[in-house]
Parts: sequence; structure tokens; C-alpha cells
Amino acid sequence: MAKSDKKADIASLSFEGALAELEEIVRKLEQGKSDLEDALGAYERGAALKKHCETKLKEAKARVEKIKMGADGAGGLEPTNLE
Repeated sequence: MAKSDKKADIASLSFEGALAELEEIVRKLEQGKSDLEDALGAYERGAALKKHCETKLKEAKARVEKIKMGADGAGGLEPTNLE
């Protein structure tokens, strides 16, 4: 798979899908059974997946902040204390 194809592949993943794949890569690397080239490729993909997950989390945080601000910017919705 070409480098741009790999980026497009990762970009199409949901947060959950990327995280699951990242966890699988970590599990395999921790086993230490891969040869060096495969391990390096997996590490590279893992780094890209990590970056993708971080981006998705930042986007989610921005959406939550926008909801909290409300459409008029006056503070809108606030979390309810359920205790």
C-alpha cells in the first residue's frame, strides 16, 4: 500500500477502529516475534494511528465546548449534577 493510501486508510477510521488497531499493534510488538522490518512498519503505522486518535479526541472536545457555549455564546447547556 502506498504511503498516501495508508494515510487515507487511517483517515477513514473511526476513533474506536483506530484505537482497536493501535492496541493490536502494541500487543504484537510486545510479543517481540516480528522481524525488524515488520516491527518498524507496525511502529510507523501505530504512530499514525495515535496521531489520528489524538485528532479525533481534540475534535470531540471542541464539539463539547461548542455545545457548552450554546448557539448564542451565552453559556447554553451545562452538565447536570447527577449526584
